[in-house]
Amino acid sequence: MTGVLPSQTLTKMIADGQIAADQPFSSGQVQPASLDLRLGSVAYRVRASFLTGAGNRVTDRLTDFEMHKIDLTDGAVLEKNCVYVVPLQERLALPAATNAVANAKSSTGRLDLLTRVITDGGVEFDRIGAGYNGPLFAEICPRSFSVLVRPGMRLNQIRFRQGKVELDDTALRALHAEVGLVSGEAVISEGLGFSVDLKPGAGGLVGWRAKPHTGVIDLDRIGHYEVSSFWEPVLSEERRIILDPGAFYILVSREAVHIPPDYAAEMAPYVAMVGEFRVHYAGFFDPGFGHAPAGGSGARGVLEVRCHEAPFALEHGQIVGRLVYERMAARPETLYGEGIASNYQGQGLKLSKHFRAP
Repeated sequence: MTGVLPSQTLTKMIADGQIAADQPFSSGQVQPASLDLRLGSVAYRVRASFLTGAGNRVTDRLTDFEMHKIDLTDGAVLEKNCVYVVPLQERLALPAATNAVANAKSSTGRLDLLTRVITDGGVEFDRIGAGYNGPLFAEICPRSFSVLVRPGMRLNQIRFRQGKVELDDTALRALHAEVGLVSGEAVISEGLGFSVDLKPGAGGLVGWRAKPHTGVIDLDRIGHYEVSSFWEPVLSEERRIILDPGAFYILVSREAVHIPPDYAAEMAPYVAMVGEFRVHYAGFFDPGFGHAPAGGSGARGVLEVRCHEAPFALEHGQIVGRLVYERMAARPETLYGEGIASNYQGQGLKLSKHFRAP
């Protein structure tokens, strides 16, 4: 098999012990092309983010950086701008030809939770080498809001791959000509370019900016929080906004995106040539996202934007990133939005599922 492994293969990997866990796997944990990862029962407050390094174990490196240990059993608050390492319930025993890549789930990224997977011997965040055998850990740093977490919460997801999975520009152009990957003109260069939508909606709304001083968000509370307690509206009648360094914004792409059933896609988190800002923390799109038979008619990508260094003027229609499409090894048995709990099918400008509709 060559490509991203689909849900039915992940189920078989669980049965074969290539993916194992401390607790029985939960309903809905296996997604069309990924597996949700669950927090364990403890968190370690550490002095700094770190990579394990070749030949080292995460548990050994924790002795260098640990400040204190936190029991998550009854729930505990991870404080804003602090760094934590949490052992995950899942562990891997991958075949020699299978590697993996992780990223934050959509709701995690929309809360400005910087969370990355680290492994024993790891030299990159979120990248697990072929044949890896060992535990998984999440590094978590809440950037805008302190959060209440418990064991079993799912902040990260992981997908498994074999062989070359990325489509080159020639293949991407052919796929767009065949099925249509994006509304409007397709800008294809090392992926499918997308731009920001700053055309004002009702009342001039173009996005949301995180407030600097807020309460705690309990990640188990869905549709619970008032938007105004955590976000301030970003308004513009001139189709331009100026990003403040260090501030966190929720914006939306101008294009509606389509991920066909035999493909997945990853949003490149940072494109240095277009400005000193990051446009996405949770960059994975499952097969079926925006696909009409799965309940979509194209869905716009939500942009989780953080500006660095200096104020930056962002204009309507400005290219801010790209989607890298990946082949599936086989079509998933279930697509995103098709009979499963898919929170963001058909989305526009949308905050995480924890907030009431504004």
